[in-house]
Amino acid sequence: MKVVLLKDVAKIGKKGEVKNVSDGYARNFLIPKGLALEATPAVMKQLKAQKMKEEEEKKKIKQESEELLKLLQKHLYKIPVKTGGSGKLFGALTNADIAKAISEKTGKDIDKKHIVLNKPIKELGLYEITVKLPEGITGKIKVEVVQEGKN
Repeated sequence: MKVVLLKDVAKIGKKGEVKNVSDGYARNFLIPKGLALEATPAVMKQLKAQKMKEEEEKKKIKQESEELLKLLQKHLYKIPVKTGGSGKLFGALTNADIAKAISEKTGKDIDKKHIVLNKPIKELGLYEITVKLPEGITGKIKVEVVQEGKN
């Protein structure tokens, strides 16, 4: 019997796949537990429509990510911090601090998870920071860490 999987099933397949399984396994386990539906023409049509909708959504997210990256790359983000005498920061500048500076300057909220720092920034200076946005869109933005009060 052909079934459409509604959830990932171990050793069978992933959500949305059409698989051929034994009739008993489908009727007694997969369908009653809500893991699959019988692959009727109506279900197949619905699955196809759902996949097309998901692809459109991915395209939309990718386009929005590309536009956001272009916007982010237009600016230089100056972040004032408290420092000691030798130019070392009290504490460290993290991706959350950078995300906050970006949202203040651009008005766009960006999740701190999208900002990639190999290690926290602990000194003054100009840094190129990698930004990873949804759908594999990556780019670099410039962040300048300046001493507080000396903008």
